[in-house]
Amino acid sequence: MGRIGRLWTSLKRSEAVWLFLAGESGALTLAWTLRRLPLALDPFLYGQLQITSGLLALVIGAAALVRFRGTCDRLPLVLACGFVIVGITLVSASLVSFRIQDFDVGLRDPMTWVIGRTLLAVLLVAALVVERRLPTAGNPSREITAALIIVVLSASLLSTVHGRLPAEIVVHTGGAFPRPGNLFPAALFLLATIGYRRRLKDTSFPFDRSLYFAAGLNVACCLAASQSEHRLDAPFAFAEILQFSSYATLLGGALLDNVRLFENVRHLAVTDPLTGSANYRRLVDALENEIQRSRRTGRPFSLLLLDLDGLKKINDNYGHLVGTRALCRVANVLRANSRFIDTAARYGGDEFALIIVGDWGECGASSGKPYLRPRGKRRRAAPYFRKCGRRRVRPGRTNARSPDKDGGPGFVQSKTPSQCEAVGSHVKRSLP
Repeated sequence: MGRIGRLWTSLKRSEAVWLFLAGESGALTLAWTLRRLPLALDPFLYGQLQITSGLLALVIGAAALVRFRGTCDRLPLVLACGFVIVGITLVSASLVSFRIQDFDVGLRDPMTWVIGRTLLAVLLVAALVVERRLPTAGNPSREITAALIIVVLSASLLSTVHGRLPAEIVVHTGGAFPRPGNLFPAALFLLATIGYRRRLKDTSFPFDRSLYFAAGLNVACCLAASQSEHRLDAPFAFAEILQFSSYATLLGGALLDNVRLFENVRHLAVTDPLTGSANYRRLVDALENEIQRSRRTGRPFSLLLLDLDGLKKINDNYGHLVGTRALCRVANVLRANSRFIDTAARYGGDEFALIIVGDWGECGASSGKPYLRPRGKRRRAAPYFRKCGRRRVRPGRTNARSPDKDGGPGFVQSKTPSQCEAVGSHVKRSLP
């Protein structure tokens, strides 16, 4: 386990709770200290932060929507709709020319802040509830439309309620929490943090981890905003930085999730699902690469075609499960007794192929020593591979004859590129 794995294991323990509480207390203490500093956030810089945060939210929403289309889980659907609305709100409000006439403490929180914090907190908690009650979507297209309508109506209702609240409830000048309205989304984000941390027991995707960290950052963000007495004072600027950090964390998790997804897809595309060896297409690619390499360097390579006879009798007498184990056993022997630079593939139903890079003589065939042999006296791979080199490679009975005789497509011998062209073109034509 690497350093990152050990760090993540330690964070999943009970010490992470104390670390979380220490971080939130530190953020609140820092925001309370910043209240005494005569600093103010530049309006232009504030607008740039809002635009950047909005664009990040839109990208996160698009990534969550792609994940929903692939998995049909309702949790990414709720998150996608929420981040899309938040992103549109932040970008549209920032593109409009805004002017702050004064820094009166009676000013309410910006509407973009209310939607970006409270609505997002509500949706994070709602996503957990939906995942537990109704985890899978039946009709993805209709549910995307319905979720967008619900989120838009919720944002409108939230804006109306916030506009009708009395000013003395929204702002308390000189109090311990000058803007107590931010404590409500902080509590919701705290619930979301607990819920997404519990989810990590069943899932370990980077996006799920980033949801946990982003929820914790948003708790600190709302606590810092509760210490703001002016709209663009130092605690408010600190809260904006934490908000931007939460979006950046989610975007990083989404990107890492996509990287992991592409790696899994690529692995599945070139791997035989039954035996775990390289599949038919990977065999063709490796064969074409070796042909091109041999043309450039003039160095030959070897191609082994192996056939497992008697597999039908095994299936008939002992069942297909035992036959599958026999195929997997042959594939394991091929992988365990070949080099890293060689390619062991399942050619067909009970047919295997092995591409050996370099001259066959370098692998021990010219001296009569077996290239494929069990690594140990008690290894039970010997029945599959009797001898190799000047004799025959024998999983059961095969058509591979001695390379001392006249050639054939199944021969175990070093082949030049021209000799391998026929085999390569035959394999390529057989592809679906």
